[in-house]
Amino acid sequence: MNILIIGSGGREHAFAWKISQSPKIGQLFIAPGNTGTAEFGTNLEIGVADFKAIRKAVLDKKIDMVVVGPEVPLVEGIHDFFLADELLKLVPVIGPVRRGAMLEGSKDYAKEFMMRYSIPTAAYYSVTKDNLEQGISFIHSLKAPYVLKADGLAAGKGVLIIENVDEAEQVLRKMLGGMFGQASETVVIEEFLTGIECSVFALTDGKNYKILPVAKDYKRIGVGDTGLNTGGMGAISPVPFADEIFMKKVEERIVIPTVNGLHSDGIEYKGFIFFGLISVNSEPFVIEYNVRMGDPETEAVILRLKSDLVDLFEGVANGDLADRQLDIDADSAVTVMLVAGGYPGAYEKGDVITDMDKVSGSILFHAGTRISGNDVVTNGGRVLSVSSKGKDFKEALKLSYQNASKIQFKNMYFRKDLGFDL
Repeated sequence: MNILIIGSGGREHAFAWKISQSPKIGQLFIAPGNTGTAEFGTNLEIGVADFKAIRKAVLDKKIDMVVVGPEVPLVEGIHDFFLADELLKLVPVIGPVRRGAMLEGSKDYAKEFMMRYSIPTAAYYSVTKDNLEQGISFIHSLKAPYVLKADGLAAGKGVLIIENVDEAEQVLRKMLGGMFGQASETVVIEEFLTGIECSVFALTDGKNYKILPVAKDYKRIGVGDTGLNTGGMGAISPVPFADEIFMKKVEERIVIPTVNGLHSDGIEYKGFIFFGLISVNSEPFVIEYNVRMGDPETEAVILRLKSDLVDLFEGVANGDLADRQLDIDADSAVTVMLVAGGYPGAYEKGDVITDMDKVSGSILFHAGTRISGNDVVTNGGRVLSVSSKGKDFKEALKLSYQNASKIQFKNMYFRKDLGFDL
C-alpha cells in the first residue's frame, strides 16, 4: 500500500524508518519531510495544514493511508476534511477527528473530560477575562508553586510554573492579555503535583487499544532539569518506576476510562493517545493529553516495537486492532537530542553538520535539517536525535553519548545527564 506521513520532525523520520520495514508498504511519501525521511521515501513540498495540496497528493499518488504526525493538522480537522470529501472519505487517516483532537487542542476541554469520567488529575479552574477575580482567588487558595496553562496550542511553550503568588497573578493577567495570542484567551490554573513524570502511549481504533512502550522525556534545556522548557532534549524507555503494578493502575484508571469516554461522547477516535502522567506516591495522575505520539519519545519507543507498524495501523483503520499482534522488545532504548546553540531562544540555521558517517551502533533521526549543496545543514532548534538500544537505559545512553560526541556542527549542545532522576 502507498502511505503518506504528514510532518517534518524526528517523530516522522522514526515513523518512516519503521514503516519502510513493513512488507505491506508500496511507496512511502512524507509531507514535507526532512533530510532523513528522504532516505526512506519521497518528500513532498507541502505544509502540514495545507489540506488542498494534501488532497491533490493523495489522489495523484494513489495514497491508501495517511499517518498524521503533529497536532496542528489534527486540531484543524484534517480527518474531518477527508471524511467530508467524496474522493477521500475511504482513505484511512491515522489520527483523531477534530472533536477528539480537542483533548490536546483545549486544556479546558481535556480537564472537563477528565472530571466527567473520573480520571485522576490535578484540581483546576479555567479563567477568562470575564472571571479573572475568581481565578485570582483560586490561585490564592493553592500552595506554591502555581501552574498556569494556555488553553490552546502554544507550540509546547504554553505551560508556566511560578513560585511566587504575586508573580502568578501578574502572569495570569499577561496571558489573558495575549501573551500566547489566541491560545491564552482562556487559562487553566492547576494545583501543582509533586512526583516523577512519564509518557504512556495508546493506539486505539475507537473501542480496542494497545498500550505502547512507556517512556520519559526531558523537557528542560539545562542539566538537572533546569532552565527553559524545550520541545524535548531526549527520552528513555522503559521507565523503571512504571512497573507492572503502576501500569495496571494506569490502564484501569486512565486508559480504559479515556477510550470508553470518547466512545460514550460519540467520538470515533482512531489514532494515538498520549497520556502525560505524573506518579505521586506511586499513584498515576494525568497532567495532559496529546493526540499524537510524543517527540522525542517516538525516537526511543519505535526502537522497541517489534511488530509491523503498518499492520497495527490497518487494525486501527479496520476496527480490528484487538486481533493484531503487539510485540515489545525487552531491551531499553534512549534518544539524545542535539540542538542548536541558543535554543530554545534565538538560534542560527544553516550550519554545516559533519561526521554523521562516523556514528556506529546508533540510529540518527533528523529533526531540523536540510540539504544545502552537498552539505546537510541545521534547519531548526532541535537538529538530530541519536537513538540507541541496550540491555538497560545506562548501556543505551552510553552508546548514544559516544555517538553524539562524534557529530559536529557550530555551537552544538546536548544534555549529558539524561536518566539522572531514575
